[in-house]
Amino acid sequence: MPTIVLLALVGLAAQLVDGSLGMAYGVTSTTLLLAIGTNPAAASATVHLAEIGTTLASGAAHWKFGNVDWKVVLRIGVPGAVGAFAGATFLSNLSTDAAKPVMSLVLLTLGVYLLVRFTLRGLRTDRQHLPLRKRFLAPLGLVAGFVDATGGGGWGPVGTPALLASGRMEPRKVVGSIDTSEFLVAIAASLGFLFALGSQGIDFTWVLALLVGGLIAAPIAAWLVRKVPGRVLGSAVGGVIVLTNTRTLLRSDWVGVGDTSTEGVVLAVIALVWIAAVTWSVRAYRHDVAAGRGDVAAVGHGPAEPAPDDAPDLVAADAEPGGPRR
Repeated sequence: MPTIVLLALVGLAAQLVDGSLGMAYGVTSTTLLLAIGTNPAAASATVHLAEIGTTLASGAAHWKFGNVDWKVVLRIGVPGAVGAFAGATFLSNLSTDAAKPVMSLVLLTLGVYLLVRFTLRGLRTDRQHLPLRKRFLAPLGLVAGFVDATGGGGWGPVGTPALLASGRMEPRKVVGSIDTSEFLVAIAASLGFLFALGSQGIDFTWVLALLVGGLIAAPIAAWLVRKVPGRVLGSAVGGVIVLTNTRTLLRSDWVGVGDTSTEGVVLAVIALVWIAAVTWSVRAYRHDVAAGRGDVAAVGHGPAEPAPDDAPDLVAADAEPGGPRR
């Protein structure tokens, strides 16, 4: 019984983070399942089965709050489903531990870029009127889906920073679209695991516990992402990516830090830098709002050049139920 309660609480916390930052549900939940002795394939299968329900609820909540771009959902979600099915089949037959450091290094680079970019310069709005191309979204979805299935999580850590870095979507719509499209990925990954493994090693009570926690948190997270300024959200996402992937690299054969105290010190320093960065972003955002610029100041627009698309995230979000007009 204590394990079931713990899983429900982890599902709640993981979905709260995932629904507001666009990542971390799979990583958080899979980490716990591995820690209590579940094999990688069964852990990923358990999490993805739970995600069918949590991503459906999260997507509906994000849609209600105007956080979803349906064109992006389809263009990234369908290739993502293909990649997830392939990844689930692959993981069921082969360990991917050797590939984790490579992917972690790529994600760490993206995380550092986002953390520095959003903390020091804020939200770029001058490209948000430009559409995201299929030739960018399709390969991104394919890779992110494969990583998500093989790693027990990865759809958000791969997809969210890539879309944020493009500068062509509002952060809240990046998070909402990634969370909504993950429903397709979760279904495809679950089918892949069930075809390859059957129900072997999957505890459906654990699936239900994770699901219940996630369903409770989904609407709260969708509301939260609509209220968090883009500059702050970008810094927060960057910090999550840097912290998570630094931990993976420290434990890999590449780095081989066997001393847990050394690992703890490194992660603690990164956490302090992350907290300082988010604090800086909050203060900078408040300063810009007081000056009548919001996130606009970060991209070089002066107070005499406000455009409708450049309104602060909070103001734009509260002005219309469907989000800012384009």
